Amino acid sequence: MKRTEFSPSIISRPVYAELQSHGATPAIMLAEGPGAEALIDLAGRDASVMDKAHVIYVPAGCDHGPTLQELQPKFFHQAPSLAAAQERLTKALSDAQMGTQLYLAGTEGLIGRASALATSLGFPAGAIQAEHRGSIARPMQCVHCKGITENVITDPFTCSHCGLTLFVRDHFSRRLGVFQGVCVDAETPGVVPATEEIQP
Repeated sequence: MKRTEFSPSIISRPVYAELQSHGATPAIMLAEGPGAEALIDLAGRDASVMDKAHVIYVPAGCDHGPTLQELQPKFFHQAPSLAAAQERLTKALSDAQMGTQLYLAGTEGLIGRASALATSLGFPAGAIQAEHRGSIARPMQCVHCKGITENVITDPFTCSHCGLTLFVRDHFSRRLGVFQGVCVDAETPGVVPATEEIQP
């Protein structure tokens, strides 16, 4: 699956580029599903990037684990979900030495949550790279009740916590790793636009 190209938007909207090698420097690599293909492509451009890499992979319905292992990273761990991988990721980030690079590849949910975790642990934002691969579903926080709805693919959508109909905004909270949704009919109760699929 190729990298997703997103339309230009507001400043807070994350921008994802192709992962760039920093050579054989210490690295933590987290991939989800087709995000593994981004790591495979990266290693294809510079195999030395795996020499000191700690790879954590969440299959999410894909089976790229064996191919990632063939790249011979220093450490490889496969987890059934991001939640199951979080303890290992937290430990790897906490133990990281100066100069360690963080490579993230997968959905916006994975990228946002892992970036927020890394920066909360003091990981420098300049050492984090992300490439989007896979679903364009977003994690959305309702600005009214603060509840988070995962995998939002339509606009507007119904908050899974308070039931408000929310507008899918491009405003992104780096601290929380989620997008923000606001009530679409606050000024005109009951007047809700037709539901559409989110576009990249």
